[in-house]
Amino acid sequence: MGIINVVGTGPGSTGNITPEALECIKNSEIIIGYATYLDLIEPYLEGKRVISSKMMQEVQRCTTAFEEAEAGASVAMISGGDPGIYAMAGLIYEIAVARDSNVEINVIPGLAAINSCAARLGAPLMHDFVAISLSDLLTPWDVIEKRLKAAASADFVIALYNPKSKRRASHIERAREIILEFRGADTPVGIVTAATRENESIIVTTLDSMLQEEINMQSCVLIGNSTTFTWRGKMITPRGYKDKYTLAAQG
Repeated sequence: MGIINVVGTGPGSTGNITPEALECIKNSEIIIGYATYLDLIEPYLEGKRVISSKMMQEVQRCTTAFEEAEAGASVAMISGGDPGIYAMAGLIYEIAVARDSNVEINVIPGLAAINSCAARLGAPLMHDFVAISLSDLLTPWDVIEKRLKAAASADFVIALYNPKSKRRASHIERAREIILEFRGADTPVGIVTAATRENESIIVTTLDSMLQEEINMQSCVLIGNSTTFTWRGKMITPRGYKDKYTLAAQG
């Protein structure tokens, strides 16, 4: 019986792949993944048997991983970002349950999009936050709306994954409408697209103006809470230190 290593390769650049993930890829006989993510780690695939597929073929990829591992192979299932956040780890375990498989499963964490994008924007996640995907492919839209309203009303910083695609152009518009019911139009918003990659884009704007900017499936949209502010092009969400401590020496 082999093993399936569910490997998170981070946001895109090879410099953001953890040593543990690289070692796991090195020691795996078979590498399986979405073609775009495999292209990002091409330097590490030499000498490996590579099985790639297109988007929307996640179940097929995972099933192939089990077939190979159950035959004794060491398999690396590649997942962009962190495999446990909107990625492949959950599906691997669901299929393991359905197959009642004895294959060993090992999840190797990676730098998630939310971490990478927040770092580019400054410090927007310094207080409580939530991540919500706007993709209704697997989650009904009415459930997503309920989550948006709950998060906005509770004053969480909100990170929107999968904010806009050609098929879902209006979802980000509706999300903004919901959040505007609870937040001011001048609430800071950060839009990071293709974090750490060559085509990286970083924009700091407002809830009022955010739809004027380019947003796509490579974007992560971070919407501040009622205390988030901007300074020199960065978003900052206070943790509460200024209410308890003196942050600057008095002259």
